[in-house]
Amino acid sequence: MKHYVIIGNGVAAAGCIEGIRSVDSEGSITVISAENHPVYCRPLISYYLEKKTDLQRMNYRSESFYKDHGVTVLYGKTADRIDADARQITLNSGEVLPYDALCCCTGSSPFVPPMQGLDTVQSKFSFMTIDDTLALENAVMPDSRVLIIGAGLIGLKCAEGLHNRVKSITVCDLAPRVLSSILDDRCAALMQKHLEKNGISFILGTSAKEFQGNHVIMQNGAEVDFDVLVLAVGVRANTALVKNAGGSVSRGIAVDDACRTSLADVYAAGDCTEYHDISSDTVKVMALMPNAYMQGHTAGVNMAGGQAVFDNAIPMNSIGFFGLHCHTAGSQREGCEMYEESDESHIKRLFVKDDRLTGFMLIGHMHRTGIYTALIRNRTPLSSVDFARLKIEPQLAAMGSAYRDKVLKGAV
Repeated sequence: MKHYVIIGNGVAAAGCIEGIRSVDSEGSITVISAENHPVYCRPLISYYLEKKTDLQRMNYRSESFYKDHGVTVLYGKTADRIDADARQITLNSGEVLPYDALCCCTGSSPFVPPMQGLDTVQSKFSFMTIDDTLALENAVMPDSRVLIIGAGLIGLKCAEGLHNRVKSITVCDLAPRVLSSILDDRCAALMQKHLEKNGISFILGTSAKEFQGNHVIMQNGAEVDFDVLVLAVGVRANTALVKNAGGSVSRGIAVDDACRTSLADVYAAGDCTEYHDISSDTVKVMALMPNAYMQGHTAGVNMAGGQAVFDNAIPMNSIGFFGLHCHTAGSQREGCEMYEESDESHIKRLFVKDDRLTGFMLIGHMHRTGIYTALIRNRTPLSSVDFARLKIEPQLAAMGSAYRDKVLKGAV
């Protein structure tokens, strides 16, 4: 009987468990969980602040998930060291766990750049976990002035979650636009205008220079008073375990299409990894929940002796703020042709190169966007579909009979 160990207890770990059990119903599975919570959907933490969900409904799998899959979870514990030669893990408790196959699903951690006087701020928080959210909820009051450092996905979802619970919210970012990692200037301007209409204030193109308790001086000279500080500058992949064990690591843990690391019988999945983006033909960290699950499942199948690959990864984000939804996927490489439709509240941008759809940015256009995503993932030649029709409206009728048969009838 094989002994499987998974470090981490997020969506990638859930995928890994299900991947293992799809091949091996008998082997033992042990999960090392730093958090004292079963696997949950991290994107829902802002909805918890808005009181649109509760802790129970945030669970990613049923209460019986671990029991049903024969999994032992070690809550509140972390892995300190991997000994790849001896095939064993040392925990922070001093316990040593042997393994036959290991998967690192260690995720990422908040990145906080050096900021003078940050230690003088008493009420400061990250916004990545349930525990972060519960702590932030306990700290804010109806008259709280909240300052959020970071106008990316995490910072803006935090702002949305808090907007009805506090007096004011100011978001600052060194970038000159909101959501700078996924939107260009025009799309970002539309989203910022919408956020401002809902009471969020912005200070962009600058960041904090010096904190003096609940007062901050920005690099451009602006000064802001606040009661609660949220640090949402960004995240970094947790790579130390594999790096210290001698594994190949850059911005993330290097994995192949089978989710193998450079260490024998050690796999990795999720936000801690870097892997091939087919839309830009580059290797990068893509911290995305759907990719994390697919990577985890792929790793699990291979750990158990099966064969699986995840070889069509692309960056993609689907997110909404105050009812205005944004969906991006793929890349907007140099030399792409762009098709655009826009008005005051909607933008559609499709990027094409070498007879392929390489990426898109959609704000307000959310109808059947999975068709665009499938075109990118499958590297479908646009000459093989009715792209003139698809530009206007994504629809199965424009995809050709073979594709329709596969989707609608399950044909191979």
